[in-house]
Amino acid sequence: MLTFFGRLIAKKKSTTLEEDNPMKKFLIVGLGNIGPKYENTRHNIGFKILDRLAQNENLIFEPAKLGDITTYKIKGRSLLLLKPSTYMNLSGKAVLYWLQKEKIPIENLLIITDDLNLPFGTIRIKTKGSDGGHNGLKDIQLQLGTTNYNRFRFGIDNEFGRRNQIDFVLGEWEPEEETQLSERLEQSVEVIKSFALAGITNTMNSFNGK
Repeated sequence: MLTFFGRLIAKKKSTTLEEDNPMKKFLIVGLGNIGPKYENTRHNIGFKILDRLAQNENLIFEPAKLGDITTYKIKGRSLLLLKPSTYMNLSGKAVLYWLQKEKIPIENLLIITDDLNLPFGTIRIKTKGSDGGHNGLKDIQLQLGTTNYNRFRFGIDNEFGRRNQIDFVLGEWEPEEETQLSERLEQSVEVIKSFALAGITNTMNSFNGK
């Protein structure tokens, strides 16, 4: 029992990166909206992916400025995981703050977001591009002053029929999607690890379209 609690305390000790070499520091941002109302919605897939990584590695998110954060170390790399608390449309403020605070180069930034234009569960990683009508990406672009940043898009499909788009993205997963989601989350966790260890180009080659 003491070992268990000791492990929890150890995980909580640092919510900022202790690495001095900026090229070994990474900011991984999962986009979403805060609060139970949005917890299991399609729009919150960024939060959900980071939560799966945290669950797998016994990490604990803690409240910090502009979001909940935790740190993850893997093979000499230090990752700051961020779930902005600004709500989706103002995500850029949190991204810019933590990039600057931790002195993380923009090439070591990865934004995880939902994508209506991809089939459910499809992974697409890019190094630049438009916001595609996504308000979270739009604000990040505005705050960073560039479209040249890495983004990991997770397909949520666009089969919303008679429902409008907002209701669809803010809606919860269908039962058949739920049955496939766990495997897709595990694959998404591997994307994050690959990004830090193998780089963006190798990660795109390994995971795009899968």
